[in-house]
Amino acid sequence: MNDAATRAAQASRATLIAVAAVAAAVITGCSASPSQPAASASSASSSPAAAPSSVPASTPAATAAAATAPATPATPQPSGTASSPAPTLGQLAGVFAQGQGFGQVEPSTIFNGGDPTGLVKHITWQSWGAAKAIGSGRAEYVGPNQSVATGTFKPATVVAFHLGTCDGKLMYQAVEWYFPGEGQSFNPAQYENICTGSYVPSS
Repeated sequence: MNDAATRAAQASRATLIAVAAVAAAVITGCSASPSQPAASASSASSSPAAAPSSVPASTPAATAAAATAPATPATPQPSGTASSPAPTLGQLAGVFAQGQGFGQVEPSTIFNGGDPTGLVKHITWQSWGAAKAIGSGRAEYVGPNQSVATGTFKPATVVAFHLGTCDGKLMYQAVEWYFPGEGQSFNPAQYENICTGSYVPSS
């Protein structure tokens, strides 16, 4: 073979080797490229920064509402101190020992145990527990020149007063009633002493 033919064969062989090298590089590059994103995706999925948070973020509105919400008031605890007992209307004693309503709190009926003029019924009380308690009821009224047998029941005002302690108990120690419709008025100097069971003034 002459020199020209030899050089041509060597050039052709070199060209084939170069083409083969380029093809090998292209094939290697194509096979490596798909794996790169997969690795990146794997890294992203395992990264703590990419994991979604399970705790919702507080909004400004929720924060403001929590700051302005009124505090729940504390439940008051029992002091352990018992309240004072309500006073009674005197007690059954003396000439009123067989009466009714004495020794009770706000009795609806009182009777001193004597004749019908000593009976007051259907009493409703106001300001019980104050220094003076006022009641409204009905009692037998006997007018001038009338007998007890001819008396009639009329509206009466009952006054319980002289609030204090008798025999160690809190009570109204005096009671009296009158008939406003008949021109009568309260007389604190005339009453029934329902602590000792006697009339004031004594007869």
